[in-house]
Amino acid sequence: MEDVRKGNTVIAVVGHRDLSGRTLELVEAELRARLERLAEGAAALVRAGSGLPLVFGRAAREAGRKLTVLLPAQGVVPAVLPEPDRRAAGELLVLAEHVRLLAFDPADRDACVGADESLVKESRTVFAVWDASLSNGRDATAHLVAFARTRGIQVEIVWPEGSVRGRA
Repeated sequence: MEDVRKGNTVIAVVGHRDLSGRTLELVEAELRARLERLAEGAAALVRAGSGLPLVFGRAAREAGRKLTVLLPAQGVVPAVLPEPDRRAAGELLVLAEHVRLLAFDPADRDACVGADESLVKESRTVFAVWDASLSNGRDATAHLVAFARTRGIQVEIVWPEGSVRGRA
């Protein structure tokens, strides 16, 4: 989604889904600070969901960035999100300046990874909320970091001091 007509730089986020509430607070503050330092016109891109996508959307809007939210679709109709993501998606839609449909099944892990790969390909920079752990077959963050790097997309690791994984 690099909008060359307007010269906008697109920033996306990928990362662990199993972040504690305190870690999400730390990450949101760090993302906001990084987004505030970007050049004017930089925009944010995120796939609808709870946890990290929501805190990135909030941070982007608080930093004055335009936000585009990708919603899963079945053809030209938005797909039903899994229950934990519905409320967060609603808030993201309120925060969004643009909403785009992307064909993928939000209940299928591999389809979600494919959607994240699409998001990464459209970005100039990816903020990776990642503890540098290897992929374990459930968490695709390491894969998405490697995916971005092999395409020459800048990756900034975001893992504030005190961050932990786990829903505690």
